[in-house]
Amino acid sequence: MTPSLRIIYQTIEVGGTDIHLCTLRDTQQFSDPGGVAHGLGISSATWPIFGVVWPSSIVLANHMLDYNIDGKRILEIGCGIALSSLLLNSRQADITATDYHPDVEFFLSRNTRLNKSKNIAFERVDWTNDDSQLGLFDLIIGSDLLYEDHHVQLLADFIHNHARPECDAIIIDPGRGRKNKFSSRMQEYGFESSHMKPLHTDYLDTPFKGYILSFSRKAEAHNTLGLLNQTDQK
Repeated sequence: MTPSLRIIYQTIEVGGTDIHLCTLRDTQQFSDPGGVAHGLGISSATWPIFGVVWPSSIVLANHMLDYNIDGKRILEIGCGIALSSLLLNSRQADITATDYHPDVEFFLSRNTRLNKSKNIAFERVDWTNDDSQLGLFDLIIGSDLLYEDHHVQLLADFIHNHARPECDAIIIDPGRGRKNKFSSRMQEYGFESSHMKPLHTDYLDTPFKGYILSFSRKAEAHNTLGLLNQTDQK
């Protein structure tokens, strides 16, 4: 992070838990002196998107406040400022955060220290060329991930590749019009799906127009999918 980059410090209350954050001041910030982000295909216009707190991420964090995490290995996809990862970390969850942006890890480390929490495992990943060593997870979460039409298939593939045979996924979608297509792709991977409006969002400044997308796959569905794939290959 360069000295010219303007940041702010803020505290977001999730339930009764305060999460302290260092974020970009606004979405007008930009710093890529070595051209690393440019080399990854991240333009100056999209560069700051990772570094502010979006309504969808606050909805996800509140949804995770009382979510059953016992014994679950959890992955946050496209974490950005990683509010949900920090909240789950405060609950002593086994959480791993991922993002494509090269500056996310710096802010995650800084914010972990601000909250006096244990380190959060992080890996920079590319959905289109996933050579990560993340392994498999029991619960996969993310917010505002379906920006473009081609993200529907990429995200479904990525979740499937890192989901244990029995797995749940929670995606917060702000209403970009791709939830039904995404659910169809997830169903092809054996996930049952449901969409719901968050019941209470008075913690937001404006009404939330999006949905909580919930997906659940049982081991039997995964095994059936594997048998079908084997039959197709014969």
